[in-house]
Amino acid sequence: MARPSASQAASYGALLDAVRGVQWRARRAVTNAIAGTHHSTQRGTSAEFTEYRLYRQGDDPRRLDWRVLARSDRAYIRLATDRAVLPTTIVIDASASMAYPVGGATKWRFAVNLAVGLAAAAHAGGDPVGLAVAGREGSPATLAPRTRRGVVAEIAHVLDTVEPGGTTPLAPVVAALRTARIALITDLLGDADGALHAARIHAVGGGEFHLIHVVAAEEIDPPRRPLLAVDPERSEMRRMLLETTRAAYESRFAEWRSDMAHRWRAAGAAYTEVRTDEAAAHAVRRVAEPAGGIQR
Repeated sequence: MARPSASQAASYGALLDAVRGVQWRARRAVTNAIAGTHHSTQRGTSAEFTEYRLYRQGDDPRRLDWRVLARSDRAYIRLATDRAVLPTTIVIDASASMAYPVGGATKWRFAVNLAVGLAAAAHAGGDPVGLAVAGREGSPATLAPRTRRGVVAEIAHVLDTVEPGGTTPLAPVVAALRTARIALITDLLGDADGALHAARIHAVGGGEFHLIHVVAAEEIDPPRRPLLAVDPERSEMRRMLLETTRAAYESRFAEWRSDMAHRWRAAGAAYTEVRTDEAAAHAVRRVAEPAGGIQR
């Protein structure tokens, strides 16, 4: 397995230092009986105490608080909010469009840093974390979610062996996953509708889905000179971008991004747009610790 260059290793080190302490909390209570850090939908006795309730026929006698019974001669049980783990798989789009812009800070390199940072946040919370890469033709590179030490480095090493290219669809990769939380990092320039359908099914089934939309700074603010835009995944798609057509392009691109945000959120996913000129650590915090807080 290829090792990252010294400069890339230093970049990862700085990123991991910057995201230390970030907690990637579940968006809602987790339907999971495995002890962990997230609020669970289950109630038991092994986690944090919340309240007493009068004993009812059918309750587990082991949950009785015998000290209260001895003092009051009334039977109460202790309720507690259990905690659960949230197995997480990070899916990263390695199709040809992620290599844009050529010779600059590509969407792919930003996506890799974001994936490593999110993996570190999940792992720090005790959650199993894995990886699926959808890129060149063939089976996607995958790592099953795990909690062992070194899993974040394994994810970084796998990503360092990948060069974006091809038109591998995202939907089959997403649909095949069975982890509770899926984070898809993509520029949405491939099979967005198919991936959206797979995300909706995952959310309806009680899973948590994050869509991280990577947008190059050059896509939002193209160079102010005549450009021939070529779709890297469909080379027959070519458009001239001139100063006279710039306003129309900017308007349509903004409308498309707004529409994507609306559609993914309506499907039950958390949607976050990130730009390649943003610090990766800042983007990790926006995904993992959104301003709106956690839904319970």
